[in-house]
Amino acid sequence: MSVLNDPRLEALLERLHAQSSAQGEAMNTYFVTRAREGSLDWKGFDERTHRFMADKLVALERDKAELCYQLCRALRARRVVEVGTSHGVSTLYLAAAVRDNAREDGGTGVVIGTEYEPEKARAARANWAEAGLTGWIELREGDLRKTLEGVAAPIDFVLMDIWTEMARPALERLLPALRPGAIVAADNTAQFREAYTDYFALVNDRKSGMRTITLPYEGGFELSVRVG
Repeated sequence: MSVLNDPRLEALLERLHAQSSAQGEAMNTYFVTRAREGSLDWKGFDERTHRFMADKLVALERDKAELCYQLCRALRARRVVEVGTSHGVSTLYLAAAVRDNAREDGGTGVVIGTEYEPEKARAARANWAEAGLTGWIELREGDLRKTLEGVAAPIDFVLMDIWTEMARPALERLLPALRPGAIVAADNTAQFREAYTDYFALVNDRKSGMRTITLPYEGGFELSVRVG
């Protein structure tokens, strides 16, 4: 049983996760082929890869997304940032958590999403509307190095599900707004540890006020806490 306790939302997520899984073979074939060619650089995707990925759903795995929901509920999160929205699947989990916190505690809340590809942004908005969660989400389209400038404090939770080369620039912009106890979760940090070198340098820098641990989910799932 899902942790969400929302049959309408769970039915939509079931369909979206299945759609994401169906893309797995094509994506695996593409990246294996590029790796064999020696033309793939995980630290920065070229135009060919960006074109290939432009229409891909790329949803966060269900177990990680449910963990994010639970963490946001435990934090009583009201301001959440998602770095890398794609078709908005993981956004649904985050928005459900913010909605449920607001219903129980009163007040409002928001999930601030980021997306560069216009087609993905349109797909995400359609999914949110179907789930009835549009009112809890603010989507910022464009280069995240611009759209994440000046995000207001306090941020309770951040989901980092973006190409590795953009992870550090995103966190640098969000750090000033993270409240003490805020959590930043980043996907695939074990699988692409070398590509995350700059990101790890930041979260392991004592001046950042972060403490971090890699959870043993598939690909690795980094949990970093703002302690100072």
